[in-house]
Amino acid sequence: MKRTLRLLIIIAAVFAVVGGVRATEEEDESFSKKVRDFLVRTPTPMPRKHRKTSATPKKTEAPSPSPGAAVTPKPSSTPEPSVTPRPSTSPKLVSNPTITPIPGETPAPSPSPVAKKNTPNATISTDEIVGYENYSPEVRKIIESALALTTQNLGYKYGSADPANGGMDCSGFVYYVLSKSGIGDVPRDAREQYVWLRKAGSFQAVLGHSDDTFELDSLKPGDLLFWSGTYSVDRDPDITHTMIYLGREKATNHRVMVGASDGRIYKGQSRFGVSVFEFRVSRLGAKSDAKPGPIFVGYGRIPGLHDG
Repeated sequence: MKRTLRLLIIIAAVFAVVGGVRATEEEDESFSKKVRDFLVRTPTPMPRKHRKTSATPKKTEAPSPSPGAAVTPKPSSTPEPSVTPRPSTSPKLVSNPTITPIPGETPAPSPSPVAKKNTPNATISTDEIVGYENYSPEVRKIIESALALTTQNLGYKYGSADPANGGMDCSGFVYYVLSKSGIGDVPRDAREQYVWLRKAGSFQAVLGHSDDTFELDSLKPGDLLFWSGTYSVDRDPDITHTMIYLGREKATNHRVMVGASDGRIYKGQSRFGVSVFEFRVSRLGAKSDAKPGPIFVGYGRIPGLHDG
């Protein structure tokens, strides 16, 4: 009997537990259903995108100004770099340019007329030369012919050996004077005139650079004087300038010469054209690739000329 009662109690307890579990499951299932229904009915909110804040305010296009209205430039917070205008490729016209000539012979004429110093060509008379009365007739003829050209206001003209052209170059002057004085076979070019004297054996080289060098002891009136380096030239020997020695001037006792030049000195002034000039051995400028500077090379007696 007791066994039967225990068995009934156990069975009743089992049913009670099972019923509780089912009730709990039903409640859980009912709660889950309610949650699902709520989620279905309630829309899922979308995540909001954060807009980036720009440090630079958005530019607002200004309305186009009406024709003829003054436009005021909008100030910018960032200064714009200044723009340097490109140089114009068109040549600028320069009025009355100042040109510093290289003393001596100029290799080519200027492409356009150039105003130079208004210094007249220098000239002297034969009476102003020391001991002129003792010169030989042939030397006198050469010097008088040369000095006559200095009174004609002739300019320096490259490539000319005729005073009728209004000017002459240095070797053209020598060629003209010697030819008019009866000297034959005179070369036209300064370098060829130098070679002419060298072959005749009458040339005296001067290596010194002072005006009182002993190498000038044999210098005589009528001798030809030669320079190199008055302009850049690709030839050997590089003789570029020549003149005729006159002697010493009475007033100053300075050695003087005559010829055509583009800026040599007489009485402290640059002379341009056919003129009398001071003869100096010392260099007139520093030697460089661009401007070599004139260098006195030496002198020599004109071939066939007699001292008398």
